[in-house]
Amino acid sequence: MQARGAGVVMQPDVAHLLEQHGTLAEDVCVRLDERVHLSLNGIAFRQRAPQLMTAWDMLYRALREPLGDICYRQDSDLVALEQDGESVEIRFADGYETSGDLLIGADGVNSECRAILVGRTPARYAGYVAWRGLEDEKDLPEAIVRELAGRFTLYHTSGIQLLCYLVPGADGSIAPGERRVNWVWYINTPEELLPSVLTGESGRVYRSFVPSGDVRKEAEARTYDLAETSLPRVFRDLVLHSRLFVQPVQDVAPQPRLHGRCALIGDAAGTVRPHTASGTSKAFADATLLAAALRDWKTDRPPPSERLARWERQRQGDLVMTAEMGMRLAAGSGLGVEGAPQPWMDG
Repeated sequence: MQARGAGVVMQPDVAHLLEQHGTLAEDVCVRLDERVHLSLNGIAFRQRAPQLMTAWDMLYRALREPLGDICYRQDSDLVALEQDGESVEIRFADGYETSGDLLIGADGVNSECRAILVGRTPARYAGYVAWRGLEDEKDLPEAIVRELAGRFTLYHTSGIQLLCYLVPGADGSIAPGERRVNWVWYINTPEELLPSVLTGESGRVYRSFVPSGDVRKEAEARTYDLAETSLPRVFRDLVLHSRLFVQPVQDVAPQPRLHGRCALIGDAAGTVRPHTASGTSKAFADATLLAAALRDWKTDRPPPSERLARWERQRQGDLVMTAEMGMRLAAGSGLGVEGAPQPWMDG
């Protein structure tokens, strides 16, 4: 669960859960005042649009710290799951075994819980990748930071979309000079080129994320070259001053959530495109509403099936609607659309 730097738009579901754990959203966010759309040669238009922005590592710490020294095992691969109607038993690749009254599979887009419960449902490549950067503002030229601070800045043309905003620093600071500049650049990329994107400089082949420092030099150079020729000046300069990391955009169709004493939540239950700015809030809502459905459940009794079934219907309906919205938003920028330009191939 290393810090991966992805920026997160603070949504009400997330803010509410943080407050329940004693953290105010304003304390872990950078406040923005306006939204700016760029053209290739300048500003296309701007509008007032107050928002709070945070980062994945900030949310992780805010939720991890209240757990204290509770058993939390990392780097553990789930290999077996069995249930008998009264409990669930699981086993990991290192031989560790445990059991419980309920299993919640929250293990992401490549969920092993889902694979065991539903069968293998590989994530489907959406036709474009997300190149990313996360840089300390103090390490960037002052002119870049000045132009981007306080704003959600965007640029798109058919086949590419780049957006940028500031997030708290790695230590949680939201003071000017101590924040980070977070950006993501979506680029149509043919599926046949995906192996070259997902193979690291180390030779390791990744499924969903190539970290900064292991992006292949050839892939990095191609992306820098594309920035030189296809982006507005401030974004070109930002990309050229950044250490790149990359994620393919992937879809997992909504999956059945309830399986006896097991439940799937978050991306394990199905994904939404990042353009909805709701992937994190979707997972938070899954968790908080599941907790509400289980409230007052005594574990010497069967799980509350009616409440859980209602939870599943509600969350599936929201997931389907949000997933469809994300695909429409992507198509609006020509991302993942058949016949759209393929800039990374042509760059």
